Amino acid sequence: MICYTEQDLVSVAGRENNKKRTYLVVNRLQGKHVPVSPHKALQMFDALGALLEKEYKEEKLLLIGFAETATAVGAAAAGRLHAWYLQTTREQIEGVEYFYFSEQHSHAAEQKLVKDDLDQVLPFVDRIIFVEDEITTGNTIWNIIQLLKKTYPDCPPFSAVSILNGMDADCQNIYKERKIGLHWLVKTQHETYPDQVSGLEGDGVCHVCSTEKPSRMPEEYGIGGLENARRLTKGAEYRMACQQMAEKALQALPAGRGSRILVVGTEEFMYPALILGELLEQAGTEVRCHSTTRSPIVVSKRAGYPLRERYQLSSLYDAQRRTFIYDLTAYEEVLIVTDASGEKEGLYSLVNALHEQGNDKIYVIRWCEA
Repeated sequence: MICYTEQDLVSVAGRENNKKRTYLVVNRLQGKHVPVSPHKALQMFDALGALLEKEYKEEKLLLIGFAETATAVGAAAAGRLHAWYLQTTREQIEGVEYFYFSEQHSHAAEQKLVKDDLDQVLPFVDRIIFVEDEITTGNTIWNIIQLLKKTYPDCPPFSAVSILNGMDADCQNIYKERKIGLHWLVKTQHETYPDQVSGLEGDGVCHVCSTEKPSRMPEEYGIGGLENARRLTKGAEYRMACQQMAEKALQALPAGRGSRILVVGTEEFMYPALILGELLEQAGTEVRCHSTTRSPIVVSKRAGYPLRERYQLSSLYDAQRRTFIYDLTAYEEVLIVTDASGEKEGLYSLVNALHEQGNDKIYVIRWCEA
């Protein structure tokens, strides 16, 4: 297994207009804010799954991945473990009952978890594991645990796993006292992070992309058989469904792939884009993958700073919501992979952002139920 270090993974960026936490940890291999080889991202997620496999091999597990940045991390780990999987969401699902909770330091604090699905699965699992890209204090997870314990008196034990763990000794001891298992790939020291963004000038390039219909619209391909990880699924089945979607999409697209391709996911919908990107890599193509995000991050020309150019978009899920994508460049081909439907302004703004960097060969792959 690859051993990762803080230097391998961590860059520190400034949060825009967030007094609760001035910095944001940008993981260079996660495939969210920074374009990355999808294989490298999935390899890191698999390493996290291997930690859990060693510790909980004999237990029936439910993994809960946090939106939006840990949705792919949790899905990949659940796939390796053949565990149940459910992600938190900020989107609206009709006809279900939710648990609501807050991620207080986040730019989009309100999160939801489908209670109907927990009702269904909890009698059959031995442990609930919360999956994060980064844990700093553990407060958000503890708040959810308290909520679940109140609702389910016979709730199974809990653990938490993350790529990065910045908890100090006091926070770790609190988890130990509460008998919550803790696992991570890399231990980080957050004490210096606020200073790293102190005095940061937001002198990077910021674009506000038009929501008007582009002069050249991409071709769209609808792929049926959507497996929605905002609802309860089995990790191995979800990975298989993503693989099948990716194979069908590549069969449907015109023949003749470019030698350098960008695959773009949308907000919580990261994992299917990474799976499709890895499939292209296996065929010998150079691929980079990242996703749109709700995170408004400061961009800067400062030497060594992770993000230099920002594109403000309309969300593909809600035309009234701002989203962003960072550090676009020109590729021979771009594949937008999404489960969003109906919000034309969001797609228009993303296509306009790609056009600004000279990306003309763009395709949209919509994973849908039908």
